[in-house]
Amino acid sequence: MNLSKLEVSYLPLMEYGAAWELQKEAVQGIDAGTASERLILLQHPPTYTIGSQNHPEHLLLSVEQLGKQGIALFEIDRGGDITYHGPGQLVGYPLLKLGEDGKVDLHGYLRRLEAVIIAFLASYGITGTRKQGYTGVWVGDEKICAIGVKFNKSKFRRGFITSHGFAFNISAGISQSGFSGIIPCGIAEYGVTSLEECTGRSFAIETVASELVPYFLQQFPYEAVAGAVSAAE
Repeated sequence: MNLSKLEVSYLPLMEYGAAWELQKEAVQGIDAGTASERLILLQHPPTYTIGSQNHPEHLLLSVEQLGKQGIALFEIDRGGDITYHGPGQLVGYPLLKLGEDGKVDLHGYLRRLEAVIIAFLASYGITGTRKQGYTGVWVGDEKICAIGVKFNKSKFRRGFITSHGFAFNISAGISQSGFSGIIPCGIAEYGVTSLEECTGRSFAIETVASELVPYFLQQFPYEAVAGAVSAAE
């Protein structure tokens, strides 16, 4: 079986606004047939993003406090509520074609993203689960991976091009740092955790990114090739 190629790239750090523009350009290129489908894995500087549910009251800090703490704020076009991105978190942006065959399962796409993280966690002996009524991956009553996506309607083909994606907490302490300034995803009754907190081990983010790719390819059958993405792109 001939698999479509998927360009896979990892960036140590990229400002959120630049990554958002990169996604928009990639979506247009994939739709027009001038760019390959991609999986971009990266970290962001401290950033809060507010999704289409648009609940600014879930941000607990003032503009002045954000400035003092050096945290950027973006209102963006993905689904979901407010979340945090920052160093120590692996963010994944799958830019994929969905529904070219006329069969579109948008909820199924979200479940497959969750399955990627659940399978990765299982490889370290961690039971990751879904929680009824919520999107994302949980360990007990603590969220370890937030998921929020946008399905961009194709202009030159049937179906959609995906953008945005998942935010997988890796480093210990991230749940007490950036997440303390928000009500994450608008969910006050549950907490946030990380891979390091669940395992008691230390992880390099780039290593996790590399180890995660095979689990992604289990859910999304592609031939992975190295992609070239730079902070200047």
